[in-house]
Amino acid sequence: MASTLLRRVWGTVLARAGPRDPDASSSSPRRRGAPAASAAAEYGSLGALDAVPIDVLAQILRLLGPGDAARSVAVCRTWRLLASDNALWAFFLSLGPDPWDLVVFAETHLAAGPAEPRSAVPCHCVRSVYFGTVRVPPQLSFKRIYGQRALVPGSIIVDGGSGYCKYGWSKYAAPSGRCATFLEFGNIESPMYARLRHFFSTIYNRMHVKPSARPIVVVLPLCHSDDTEAARASRRQYKETLYSVLFDMNVPAVCAVDQALLALYAARRTSGIVVNIGFNVTTVVPIFQGRVMREIGIETVGQGALKLTGFLKELLQRRNISFESLYTVRTIKEKICYVAADYEAELCKNTQASCEVDGEGWFTLSEERFKMAEILFQPQIGGVRAMALHKAVSLCMDHCYNTEVLRDHSWFKTVVLAGGSSCLPGLPERLEKELHKLLPPYISEGIRVLPPPFGTDTAWFGAKMIGTVSTFSDAWCINKKQFRQKSRHSGSSLASAWR
Repeated sequence: MASTLLRRVWGTVLARAGPRDPDASSSSPRRRGAPAASAAAEYGSLGALDAVPIDVLAQILRLLGPGDAARSVAVCRTWRLLASDNALWAFFLSLGPDPWDLVVFAETHLAAGPAEPRSAVPCHCVRSVYFGTVRVPPQLSFKRIYGQRALVPGSIIVDGGSGYCKYGWSKYAAPSGRCATFLEFGNIESPMYARLRHFFSTIYNRMHVKPSARPIVVVLPLCHSDDTEAARASRRQYKETLYSVLFDMNVPAVCAVDQALLALYAARRTSGIVVNIGFNVTTVVPIFQGRVMREIGIETVGQGALKLTGFLKELLQRRNISFESLYTVRTIKEKICYVAADYEAELCKNTQASCEVDGEGWFTLSEERFKMAEILFQPQIGGVRAMALHKAVSLCMDHCYNTEVLRDHSWFKTVVLAGGSSCLPGLPERLEKELHKLLPPYISEGIRVLPPPFGTDTAWFGAKMIGTVSTFSDAWCINKKQFRQKSRHSGSSLASAWR
C-alpha cells in the first residue's frame, strides 16, 4: 500500500518536472524557448518536497527501484545528484542474484579481461565507504556497471571436467545439468574435433538451445602441466580445435578459461595456489595475478577421486560389506567420509556412523570413514605409488619462494582447494597443519588453506563470475571473425595470444 502511494506521488513529481531535453547537460544554461516546467525542474522548487531531508529522499529512491531512480535525473539538480550516487547503485546491485562481494571482486579485478595485467590491489586493501551494510570501493561507477551488467547476454557455461561435466546458464544460481564426462565422451582433453563436436552437440541438445543463440564460457581442463615447447604447442592445438568446433556450430562468441584460474576467482583471489583433486590426478597450480606460472612448475600427484573411491571400495570388501556399484561407494564417501586431523589419534576413537543410499539401504562404517582419505597424505597405506599431497604443495611453495621472477613472498600462501573430493570435511585443516610441520617458518608463516568456495561447482561459479561481468562480451570473448584473423597469423604472435 505504502509502495503504491509512493509511486503515485512520484508520478506527480515527474509530471511536474516536465520533459527533459536529452541534449542538455547539468552545467548547461537554459536554452532560449525551453519550457517553463523544465526551468523549474532545473533550478526551481518542487513545493513541499523541498522540506524533505536528503537522507529521506535517498531512501525514497531505494524504495522506488533502479528504473525510477534513473528517470529521476529529469526532476531537478538535487534529484540528479541523488540518483547518481555510487552507494545507491551499489545497493541496487547488492539486491541482484549475484553475491555482493563477488560482484565487487569481478568488477575490480576481472573487468579488464584475461590479456590485461592484474594491477588492481585486492579488495580488502581498497579504501572504501559504506552504504548501510554495503561496501563501496570508490574507484568503481556502480551506476555504469549496473547498466552494463543488465545488457550482458546470458551465456552458456560448460565445465567439462575430467570426471563430470556441469552445464547451465550464467544468470542461474547453479548448474542446470550434470553428466559423467568420462563415461559418455572419453577423455575430452584430447584435441579431437569429432569428439569435441559430439560433446558440445550433446550439451546443447540437453539444454534445448541452439548454439547460435548465446555465447559460451568453456572451462578448460589443465592439460600438459609442463612448460616445454611441445606442451605449449599441444595446448594451442587443443584451443584451436575447440574454437573451430564451436564456431563451426555457429556459436556467436567463445570464452575459454583454465579450470584452476576459475577456482581461484571463485575464492575472490587472483594470486595463490590451486590444489585441484581431479578424477584421475591431483594438480598443484601456482597462479600470480591471473596467470598460471608454468615456468615455476605445476606439481602433479598420481591419484585423484577414482583412487579414493577405489580404496574405499577395497575397505568395504575387507569387511564383507556388499554394494551394487561404484556409485554406491561414491555416495558413501560423500555422505560420511572425512579427513582425520590426527590419523593415529583417530584410530583410537569410536568413529562409527551410518548413512542411507537410495535403493540399497543403510551402511555403517567406522575407521573406513577416514582411512579412505588418508592415502592423500600416506599413499602407501593404500598401495599407491604417488607423492603425498602436502609434500607436493610444499614443493610448489618452495619453488615459488625461490623463484627470481617475483619478489613478493606472500602471493602463494593462499591455497584454494577445488574438485569434488576436496570437499571432504577436515581436508583444509589437515593440509594446513601438515604444511606448517613440513615447511620452514619463513615460508609457512601466513599460510591459509581455503575449502572449495562453491563445493563441487567451484569452477562453474568462477565461469559464472566472468559470464556476468560488465565487460564480458568485449574483454573476455572471441568471435568467429577474430578467430579467423588470429588463425592466419603464425609463430610467436599466435603463441603469445593463446598461451
